[in-house]
Amino acid sequence: MAEKTNNDVFEHELVPKHILLSEEEAREVLEKYRVKSHQLPHILSSDPAIKAINAKPDSIVKIVRKSSTAGESVVYRYVVRG
Repeated sequence: MAEKTNNDVFEHELVPKHILLSEEEAREVLEKYRVKSHQLPHILSSDPAIKAINAKPDSIVKIVRKSSTAGESVVYRYVVRG
């Protein structure tokens, strides 16, 4: 059996695209929505997709999902320990 890599999680059709934001991108998102990072919905650092992109606690991740009505749906998550 071939060894799987961390990015295999994104090959499944139900797993949306996860993008780790730079500090500058994160700051822009927080300013745009006028929130603090801890006010965003949380995602655990143990989540397979978060591990695959090497996101660490206190990071902000952009998640892009396909949507039948909007075409694309973008959400942001704050990475917490767990």
